Parts: sequence; structure tokens; C-alpha cells
Amino acid sequence: MTAFREEASAFRRAKERQVREARQMAAFFLVSGIDLEAALKTTGEERRAILMRLARLIERERLKGMRRHWSYDLNRHIALSQAYDRLKGEAAPKVRKQRPARRRSMPTGARKRRRLQAPPDHKAHPR
Repeated sequence: MTAFREEASAFRRAKERQVREARQMAAFFLVSGIDLEAALKTTGEERRAILMRLARLIERERLKGMRRHWSYDLNRHIALSQAYDRLKGEAAPKVRKQRPARRRSMPTGARKRRRLQAPPDHKAHPR
């Protein structure tokens, strides 16, 4: 009976993986117009062109998000990034280094003013 349960569990996991991949392929095609299955079979220059197109789509989506555009969709952004990583062959997500926090204001909470200075070669015109 244990072998039957293990086999059923393996079948269920495989089926869930197939459903996830089918969803990802359908969503990716709707977003980018690229067939993910066909894109995964490409190599060389064709693969590089698809990766460049995906990078541009991701960048456009990132800019929409930064500008809080009404059509920005976080799920679309994530799906594009996942497809890009999958095409690039990266199984693990990227780990970013954390930068130290920038100090944007004075300890009192006031912002520091910039002083405008004339360029060094600027001379007064004699009259």
C-alpha cells in the first residue's frame, strides 16, 4: 500500500508541475507574444534576441511601477522575470547586495540646502 501512495503522490506532484508550467506558458504568451516552449528550444543569436526583448519588457514594466502607472501589474512583472530567468538558465533567484541606507536629511529632520555656485571660468564682463 505504501508503494501505491508514493506513486500517487509522485503523480500528483508531476500533474501540479505540468499545470504550473501550462499557466506560465499561457500567461507569458499573452503578455509578450512569445511562445515559451518554442523559446526554450532556441539557442545562440535567436535566444539572445528573445532575452533582449524580454529584458526590455521587464524594464518597461519596472518603469510603469516606479511611476505608479494605472496599467502596472506586479504579477505580470514577476511572470516576465521568471520567464527571463528560466530562459537564461538560472534556477535560483538572484540575491542582491544591500546598499547602506542614504542619509537624506539632517539629524534635526531638515533637508540640507544646496548652494548654487557660478562655474569657475565665469568672469564678470567689463563695461
